Amino acid sequence: MEQKKNTLDITPSLADNNCDAFLMIGNSNNADIYYSTYFLAGDPFSYIQTEQGQEILIVSTMELNRARMESRVADVHTMQEYGYLEKLKERKDGELAYCDCLAALFQQKGVRHIMVPHDFPLFTAQKLKELGFSVIPAKSPFKEMRKKKASEDIEKIKASQYACEKAMETAIGLIADASVKNGILYSGEEALTSEAIRAAIEHTLLDHGCEAESTIVACGLKSSNPHWEGEGEITVNQPIVIDIFPRSKRSRYFADMTRTVLKGEASKELKDMYEAVHAAQEAAFAVLKPGALYSEVHNAVCDEFEKRGYATIRNSSEVGFIHSTGHGVGLDIHEQPAVSMQDGEVEVGHVVTIEPGLYYPELGGIRLEDMVVITEDGFENLTKMEKEFVV
Repeated sequence: MEQKKNTLDITPSLADNNCDAFLMIGNSNNADIYYSTYFLAGDPFSYIQTEQGQEILIVSTMELNRARMESRVADVHTMQEYGYLEKLKERKDGELAYCDCLAALFQQKGVRHIMVPHDFPLFTAQKLKELGFSVIPAKSPFKEMRKKKASEDIEKIKASQYACEKAMETAIGLIADASVKNGILYSGEEALTSEAIRAAIEHTLLDHGCEAESTIVACGLKSSNPHWEGEGEITVNQPIVIDIFPRSKRSRYFADMTRTVLKGEASKELKDMYEAVHAAQEAAFAVLKPGALYSEVHNAVCDEFEKRGYATIRNSSEVGFIHSTGHGVGLDIHEQPAVSMQDGEVEVGHVVTIEPGLYYPELGGIRLEDMVVITEDGFENLTKMEKEFVV
């Protein structure tokens, strides 16, 4: 994948921060590093962009040929080219030798002022300062670029979402097909548990080239804690919040969706909550279009809930609707833009979730989450799965 020119020019950001180069160090689990290189590697490597727009990749010798074949950055080097082995003998410390090699590279390029992201390693920053460089932490310019998805990015997200929905079908199918004994759901002869459903979800995701961590299968009153993952037996007549957010093992793009279901009979209070959540999501969709503000989308959700008598975060409540309306999805599961009280503008190419929920300790939690891409005439809902409470 040979790069003909720099298509991710961040030189204006370098100029704004009076810096000669930008430096990131990490592996491909760092979304900015993967976005800037499209190189999959578990070991740390360095990405540099100079004020002239030159991009440089520094990898281990064992990764050199693969990086030259697969990375979007054409200029790939190793630390050995900058005397790493000699410096290691002298320093007797690999990290110090690495810093010395970076210093040699920067001296060769005439760099003195280095811009780094906010999560840059403190040790490395301090050693570069001791070697005579200024190190300036700044907002990542790549995070801003990543807010707007190109058509190829959206296709990758759609592929992850397809896997996500297949996994959700597996989970809800287990619940719908379960028998009930003494108030507990059974799959065959075994009690159905959050752990068993989560395992089935993960197996389905793997079959579709995806992986997931911290999947939520939360049943009962504790589902009123939005991020409780859930544990133990699944019980009848109780809400079951299922939140799946897988990442493609190849493209690295995430998807995200939540459904809340119930096996048995729902109380009037739970039915009313579910109806309110569904209506709040529709209220958000009604104002979601280019040029709107995400705060308007969030306020539409709060308005709908408050109209129905439910408390919201807008009034600093600790029950009811107690989180933001949504978030961006891409190479990170939570990225910009935020669908919250912030006044960010809705723009074409944004991929965001719309996920209102209600949470009461005496009743449990209910959340519905769809993922949408903003289009010129509104949005396309990437989540195709129906919403059905009692299964």
